[in-house]
Amino acid sequence: MKLYTGCSGWSYTAWEERFYPKTLGSPKYLEYYSKIFDYAEIDSTFYNIPSRFMSIRWQTLTPHKFKFTAKLPRVITHEKLLEDVSGELEEFFEIMTALKGKLLALLIQLPPSIHAKEGIPKLEQLIPQLSPDYRYALEVRHKSWFNPDVYKFLAKNNICLTWSQLDTLQTPPELTSDFIYLRFIGDRGSEESDLAKTQKQREREMKMWVDSVINVADSVTFGFVAANNHYTGFAPDTVNLFRKQMDLPKLSWREKKTGK
Repeated sequence: MKLYTGCSGWSYTAWEERFYPKTLGSPKYLEYYSKIFDYAEIDSTFYNIPSRFMSIRWQTLTPHKFKFTAKLPRVITHEKLLEDVSGELEEFFEIMTALKGKLLALLIQLPPSIHAKEGIPKLEQLIPQLSPDYRYALEVRHKSWFNPDVYKFLAKNNICLTWSQLDTLQTPPELTSDFIYLRFIGDRGSEESDLAKTQKQREREMKMWVDSVINVADSVTFGFVAANNHYTGFAPDTVNLFRKQMDLPKLSWREKKTGK
């Protein structure tokens, strides 16, 4: 299994001095980030369909072997609730073609209000409209989705059940596709200014997820591990914690040393 590890987003001014050099400037964040990580989850596509210029920029600023995943826009998943979205899907796929080859999977993140009984028929209508150029992962936020019938449906369509760790909900580590997608999310309780320091200890919980990844390593082609700042307080450290427990090399970056 080829395993990619990175963060959910990279445009965090709170990372200045701890991760990004103070004088770097936000336009150069991604280029700097991609020299340290081999993968990033594009979180911004959830909020708005990006411009073609932006997708081309993501392509040109990152190394050839760098990989992305990206969220479907919320207008599709949260506002229209997967219905009558052919126009938005077509626009999104067209714009994201600039990342073809680097964009390996798209994340369909559903709101907690969509239960499995309602969601499965919606997905049955959505799947034929999805571009065959990408693989797809489903992230759910309601426990009704955690049942064998859902797993069979996803496996039939080779859609990955995203393994998500929130503070209030934990996805069972069920394998439903030829890849895995693990997201360390946490909660949204931290202030933006605090997102450059570790605030929560997650070693024991992390070990459980590491064991789950190891258990399926021989059954999948590749996997993505995306860390949100809110999981421990500083996503790059979360990635290194995961890598340490997986016996992978630690990622290094220059950071300002603070005095005692």
